[in-house]
Amino acid sequence: MAFDIDKYTANSEPVTWTDLDLELFETNPLPQSTLRALRYMCDVEYHTVCYLRDLLTTPSHKEPEVGSFMTMWNREEFWHGEALAAVLGKHGITVDFDELKASRLKLGWKDRLDPIKQSLLGGLVGHDFVAVHMAWGAANEWSANAAYLRMARQENHPVLAELLKRIAAQETKHVAFYASQARDRLEKSKKAQVIARFALSKFWAPVGSTISPDSEVTHVMGHLFAGTEGRKLVRSIDSHIAKLPGMEGLTIVESALDKRGIAAEGEGTPDAVTYEEPVAVEVQQA
Repeated sequence: MAFDIDKYTANSEPVTWTDLDLELFETNPLPQSTLRALRYMCDVEYHTVCYLRDLLTTPSHKEPEVGSFMTMWNREEFWHGEALAAVLGKHGITVDFDELKASRLKLGWKDRLDPIKQSLLGGLVGHDFVAVHMAWGAANEWSANAAYLRMARQENHPVLAELLKRIAAQETKHVAFYASQARDRLEKSKKAQVIARFALSKFWAPVGSTISPDSEVTHVMGHLFAGTEGRKLVRSIDSHIAKLPGMEGLTIVESALDKRGIAAEGEGTPDAVTYEEPVAVEVQQA
């Protein structure tokens, strides 16, 4: 089934959390390791506007459906950041405009050069860049969706779990768009398959790697995906990526864990979430 972009844009709305009892965090606070991971996730969500900025310099912005999706995607991700910031705020951790500005300033010239790099890359690759963008986005969103569901199950906090499930539901829509676009575009171009495979295998890294210290990336990956159950979940994500045309055999997420020395053995978390293919379900809901 094709993704219905018109229904998606018409139904897009901010994730809600004002109906949740955030005061419960005062008597039932989250552990520091979880807060550290949530702060990382919050920063990534707020940084989406910069990812959008960079991609608007590439051939992707000329595609009507992609442009419509990216507009809604940026909006929804911003509200994910707002929701996570509200949870962090209840734990005395402030994430406001000044904090965000300071973190972006720390990126220095790298942040300023990113739009130029993307523009040059898009110009060199041409129209096939869109297929690469969609495959890369699918990998990121599969990972993000799994991360939110994993944390919801790990903590089993009544307020946090409900909020993360709501965020994951919107991430599922993002997966649906990216994956359906990637499949369609990759099927039509062997050149795009070769470029996408090369890009994912050589350059993909966990979302947030370009804006956070390496120690924080390792902490979040270990917190969410260490142990037997975490490794099973990561392999499930990789299996979905590998089903995209030309991506057979890729194990980019598991390789990222191995590179960081995150253990694959251990008891894991009881009742760990099993990552399921969201695309067919999402198309019906969009």
